[in-house]
Amino acid sequence: METNGLIVKAQSGFFTVKMSPRRHGDDGSRLVVCQLRGKLKQGRPTGDIAAIGDKVRVMVLEDGSGVIEEIAERKQAIVRLDPRPIGEYQQVLLANADQAVFVFACAHPKPKLRMLDRFLVIAEKQRVEPVIVANKIDLAKDASSPFDARKIFGMYEDVGYRVIYTSVKTGAGLDELKRALVGKISALAGPSGAGKSSLLNAIQPGLGLEVKEVSKAVNKGRHTTVTRQMFPLEGGGYVADTPGWKSLALWDTTPEEMDAYFPELRNLVSHCQFSDCTHIHEPGCAVRAALEEGRIHRERYESYLRLRAGKD
Repeated sequence: METNGLIVKAQSGFFTVKMSPRRHGDDGSRLVVCQLRGKLKQGRPTGDIAAIGDKVRVMVLEDGSGVIEEIAERKQAIVRLDPRPIGEYQQVLLANADQAVFVFACAHPKPKLRMLDRFLVIAEKQRVEPVIVANKIDLAKDASSPFDARKIFGMYEDVGYRVIYTSVKTGAGLDELKRALVGKISALAGPSGAGKSSLLNAIQPGLGLEVKEVSKAVNKGRHTTVTRQMFPLEGGGYVADTPGWKSLALWDTTPEEMDAYFPELRNLVSHCQFSDCTHIHEPGCAVRAALEEGRIHRERYESYLRLRAGKD
């Protein structure tokens, strides 16, 4: 019997597929462990043929297992380059993500905004809507007011990014975060200690612990079998921890292309006097003029220069 489904787990060539409801009263909770049909593996692949987040057509066998017959075209995918002796290979961290949720703490640990800027550039390049979660606002300078947290993250709101201010301790922002996640496929990322697991546990008890266990397994070592998994949310949607954003290389990005991945700059560059302006020293530079007039943030400009130069 053939039916459609969604890959929610991938491990060692086996894919767990959540099957679509087939009839009235079917709650769509059925999971089938599948392998790829041989014809899908023909030739030398340049990237993961199937990944979590992929929509697939499955043939369910008599023993309850399944065979993936077809993989729907991806609207996009979060990928990283895996250099191999046979050539470049693109690993798919998550297919068809609706958004990337970047969790950074206001303090403990101190937020690394250059890392966040890099994450945002990758999201822009891979066409994934970014959402910034400024966590632990209770540890901001004035614990009675989240506006001190906005001194740190407010510039991203100025750019146009959505920023959700949260605290597990006070409960601030948890309802907003849950609303932002429900009904969507979300890639979750952020530095260690930022509070990702605590936030997930707060909005859905036990969820953060499940995600953390898989994340720990992924990061144990190079010889550990890698499991990628999406976790269902109450009310609909999935969240997938996607460790590895720090190592996601902008391998095919030219310096000039970086202009398009900073929203506050992309509409300025066409007004520069020179078409090959580096926005560092040239006369008639619209970006430098906006910087001097305070229309763009110096911290973001400095991040732009570092990423344009290929630095972290």
